[in-house]
Amino acid sequence: MSYLFTSESVSEGHPDKVADQISDALLDEFLAYDPNSKVACETLVTTGQVVLAGEVKSQAYIDVPEVTRNVIERIGYTKSEYQFEAKSCGVLSAIHEQSDDINRGVDKKADPMDQGAGDQGMMFGYATNETDNYMPLALDLSHALLLELAAIRKNELALMPYLRPDAKSQVTIEYDDNGTPLRIDTIVISTQHDDFGSDQEMQDLIRKDVINILIPRVKEKYKFREDIINLFDGNITYHVNPTGKFVIGGPHGDTGLTGRKIIVDTYGGKGAHGGGAFSGKDPSKVDRSAAYASRHIAKNLVAAGVASEVLVQVSYAIGVAKPMNIYVNTYGKANVKLSDGEIAKIVDQLFDMRPKAIEDRLKLRNPIYSETAAYGHMGRAPQVLTKVFKSRYNPEPKEIEVELFTWEKLDLVDVIKKAFNL
Repeated sequence: MSYLFTSESVSEGHPDKVADQISDALLDEFLAYDPNSKVACETLVTTGQVVLAGEVKSQAYIDVPEVTRNVIERIGYTKSEYQFEAKSCGVLSAIHEQSDDINRGVDKKADPMDQGAGDQGMMFGYATNETDNYMPLALDLSHALLLELAAIRKNELALMPYLRPDAKSQVTIEYDDNGTPLRIDTIVISTQHDDFGSDQEMQDLIRKDVINILIPRVKEKYKFREDIINLFDGNITYHVNPTGKFVIGGPHGDTGLTGRKIIVDTYGGKGAHGGGAFSGKDPSKVDRSAAYASRHIAKNLVAAGVASEVLVQVSYAIGVAKPMNIYVNTYGKANVKLSDGEIAKIVDQLFDMRPKAIEDRLKLRNPIYSETAAYGHMGRAPQVLTKVFKSRYNPEPKEIEVELFTWEKLDLVDVIKKAFNL
């Protein structure tokens, strides 16, 4: 019997994502001027106000309000009627120095490779061959809808001129008993908009534009995947701004906090999540770095053909370098004649999961995190680019070449194939 599965995404203008992006922008700024910075930065956004708190150990001094306002402006909160606006909002910083009791477990080791985990906890990585980027299809479609909506809002304003920054999407897919997608059952789009008519007029126009403009553009993104295109079978249920009106939004409509969209950030409810958020944390925090490393392993295992779906778990004790465990679950979809426990033992032999080894392997001590803070940390395209940082506390702009989304690289496929005799 078939079943339904749903995932959601939120736009960069969603209040929780505004908070995530500010936290990661501050992290990048610290890492740009001091790659050894230890950062755990939390952000709260509400009507006309940003509150920053957290712990930092760094040789760098940054202009916290300026970085914060630049993020808000880039997202698109630039009008006073939004009641949260880049130039006029208050910015309150309560950031202080990292606790010595935490820092002693991470630093002060004779061998850098003995650097301990910045906290205890368990982290998961997941991959599936449903999509070309090895992400669950419902989440991939949810992200694609909002990425395209943001592109329209920023670059083709005449197409849907009423759009405001806050938005959410949700996709429900029908699967057969073997886990194969059969069709898209439901698409939900809620987008903030200008107040330009009666409630019914606004809802009708936005619904028409979503179906006739947005959906075809998203389908175009999958033009080389006929199996995915065929899921848009014409019998999709659309809920577009189902309350009828979404003028009040963003931090004015709903307070935002760093770390409240961890399922959007990862796998949309597929696989598992250890509970730790990512944004605002430097890579000594294994909540972030080990989750990236686990995704890197899972994606390469699936790409190498070990299984069509893989979940990888790793866990740590604070101050201890070696992880407590490596766990692998192939959901009965392994293509090798090995148990999941035997696969896990090989994975443990192949990959050094000590925190410092992860930092080095994935080049995580670089300012690469702002790009992760909206539309998912996983399933993104690796790329090399030059980032420029400007600060009134430093006389010259700082240019840094960085590699983004290193954990998405398929650079271990041959190693894995050799280890598993594939």
